[in-house]
Amino acid sequence: MTTEVLQINCNSLQKAKEIILNGGAVAFPTETVYGLGANAFDDDAVENIFRIKGRPNDNPLIVHVHKDYDISTLVDEVPDYAKLLQKAFLPGPLTMVYNSKNRVSSAVSCGLDTLAVRIPSHEGAQEFLKYLNLPVAAPSANISKHVSPTSAEHVYADLNGKLQLILDGGQSQGGIESTVLDCTGKVPVVLRAGLITREMIAQVVGECGEYVYKDGMRALSPGMKYKHYSPNCSTMLFKYEELDEAVKIYNNTTDEGKKVFLLCDNQTAQIAGVKNVLNLGNDENEIASNLYSKLREGEEVAELIIAVAPEKQDGVMVGVMNRLEKACR
Repeated sequence: MTTEVLQINCNSLQKAKEIILNGGAVAFPTETVYGLGANAFDDDAVENIFRIKGRPNDNPLIVHVHKDYDISTLVDEVPDYAKLLQKAFLPGPLTMVYNSKNRVSSAVSCGLDTLAVRIPSHEGAQEFLKYLNLPVAAPSANISKHVSPTSAEHVYADLNGKLQLILDGGQSQGGIESTVLDCTGKVPVVLRAGLITREMIAQVVGECGEYVYKDGMRALSPGMKYKHYSPNCSTMLFKYEELDEAVKIYNNTTDEGKKVFLLCDNQTAQIAGVKNVLNLGNDENEIASNLYSKLREGEEVAELIIAVAPEKQDGVMVGVMNRLEKACR
């Protein structure tokens, strides 16, 4: 199969629609990472996504729709607090989980009676979804367990020959995947941390819980159960307070003749004072935005990536740490 990479325009959108309606998959940009999309109503098309990625079939997918799509056709009653959150954060990097009307393929939710719905803010994603005007089931557009893609080039590197079309919408600015929020109870509960933080949600609706996944439990959201986001090289992860130990291992491993890079924020890099650095930037939004691109950059040049956690651990950094821990464990 030949994989085309096309800028988003009328011609590429028409091609994307034909592929989707014929049961195929199309990669498309969002403000967080690139998604691998298929018609959420089509069982075979959804199951094909799992095959393309090599994704376990008990890891649920998110349905993407445009901002004017009537989600009441897909989900049961939306709680009042969820309506407030929709108004505050959508379109944007927030996925909201509702009780499902079971209108989409059962493969989307992997047998759960809920449905995760996302309205991305990326202009190209909105054009694509509006042109289709149907729900698109989409995980990240990469091989399962590998680093999530934030550019069309990343998608092509992983999936060339496995799908017909990649819609190129430039570099994703958000970096890490959307926050996933359970909206089926009396108060919202964060299932996966992301750019919309628990504190931001609580500020709007007054209260927000946080789900703690334990081994052996059923995955209620993508990103819970399996190793994810991992570069194709050895990795280690240290706490900020363990920087001295990380630098010691960096130096010792470098002396052994191995290519070692330190993955950290700019402040930590200056303190560490080592030569090979994958610099994530200065503030939490830069760090989130750069995380996956720096992990992909690192796997091209390093035999070992030594990641050091930022000193700041709250807000957006909760989502960053979630990804780092899964990538480097």
